[in-house]
Amino acid sequence: MQFHRKLASKTNRLLLNLSMVLGLGISQVWGAVIVEKLPEPGLQPQVIAAPDGAIHLIYLTGDPKSSDILYRRRMAQAPWSEPLRVNSEAGSAVAIGTIRGPQFALGRNGRVHVAWNGSQSAEPKSTGGGSPMLYSRLNDDGKGFSAQRNLMGTTGELDGGGSVAADTEGRVFMVWHGSPKGSQGETNRAVFLASSLDDGNSFAPERSVSPPGTGACGCCRLTALADAHGGAFILLRSARTSMQRDMTLLSSPDHGAGFRESFSDPWSVGMCPMSSASLTAAETGGWAAWETAGRVHISRFSDKAGKVQPQAIGALKGAKHPRLATNLRGETLVVWTEGTGWQRGGSLAWQVVDANGESTDEKGQRDGVSVWSYATTYSRPDGDFVILH
Repeated sequence: MQFHRKLASKTNRLLLNLSMVLGLGISQVWGAVIVEKLPEPGLQPQVIAAPDGAIHLIYLTGDPKSSDILYRRRMAQAPWSEPLRVNSEAGSAVAIGTIRGPQFALGRNGRVHVAWNGSQSAEPKSTGGGSPMLYSRLNDDGKGFSAQRNLMGTTGELDGGGSVAADTEGRVFMVWHGSPKGSQGETNRAVFLASSLDDGNSFAPERSVSPPGTGACGCCRLTALADAHGGAFILLRSARTSMQRDMTLLSSPDHGAGFRESFSDPWSVGMCPMSSASLTAAETGGWAAWETAGRVHISRFSDKAGKVQPQAIGALKGAKHPRLATNLRGETLVVWTEGTGWQRGGSLAWQVVDANGESTDEKGQRDGVSVWSYATTYSRPDGDFVILH
């Protein structure tokens, strides 16, 4: 392992020098971790490394109150493609608050599916009141995105960011939390799922998948994941009471037909922390990451895991917005922000853990996280990690 680290460090230094010649945007290398800037100024990046080697990227640009979502892709270390705008109505996404921006997933044949909370000007409007939960997908020719659609039917009061997951058999899962008609308060909020069986061409009406008494923290962002074994997962901050806002994993072993609570990480706090979280799948079992009381926590999970023990990593420095990537060796990089807040940027920090979840000596920190943003990460085929911000 130590030999590999030394070799990776030398390789990455050569890559850095080469990238400076080619203009690939790599700004610095730490061991087996490469830190890059986005191809243009942008906020709240999301990245997915596909099995075919393609790297898919989305991010926000423009006015934080009325933003656009841009999509790019590249192969290996090739330059990024020219951007495609995801949202068909200009300015219909929102960056303010950091937790209502886009999330995306790759489905059958690598199709890109994108979900985001609509801005105040977004069309179509939500019939349930408040912001719409919007969806778009990459067209068959890969040259543009479909007209955006609102998938909220009977629910209202969309707040914390929604999410999307997809599998290789054409299923797409749009997930958000909101209030059923006639109900109010965070303890009465629920997680809703609108599912598609035809690659997002059509969706069934939304249905609640929350266990009774779970609730949902209003301004916190959930995230969803579908794995290759029929599992579907939703990681959210619950609101069992006004003081009990546990991080909770809902899991389904049957393609989203039914969900149960797999584990929760308790946090007693009398306010909404405006948090977000991350899920990643791996052959050795997926990982979840979230914040509790200003510190990043991680846990392995699967559809058969049952109760698990979350573990804290990093220092207690106001950590928020963790993101994950796992390489072919089973190592996982966790990257998060420190010092960010309302109208305040900060720094990013990271830690690599081994296949058993134990921290390695691969860790670091650097400034440069913009207001309303965070970092994202992916693993390259050689096992090195790339952080984008």
